[in-house]
Amino acid sequence: MSSLGKRVDWEPLRSRNGATFNAAYQTLGGPLEHECFLVKIVNQSGVDIFISIDGVTDIDVCPAGSFFLYDETTNSSREAGMVVHRGTQFWVKGTVTVGLVYLVTQFAAT
Repeated sequence: MSSLGKRVDWEPLRSRNGATFNAAYQTLGGPLEHECFLVKIVNQSGVDIFISIDGVTDIDVCPAGSFFLYDETTNSSREAGMVVHRGTQFWVKGTVTVGLVYLVTQFAAT
């Protein structure tokens, strides 16, 4: 353990199969269980996908075969409040395809 008494930990990997896409928003696993400082969505499906945190509003797009990474503490710290809050639900939207979309998250554990 570090001298600050914190360590990096991961929530379980979440995923959605592109075969279940129907052009409407669907959940990408369950809500976050911790305040996460790093969020990565990996789109290994065959289509571009849209991302939402309310199931309605498009907040980002992730092209097929790519990923996006939100590192909330790049220019600040967890203590400064720059995290994706516990309970946040990620949603994805695309048309039916092959492949998976993954959600990877990291949080500061004590």
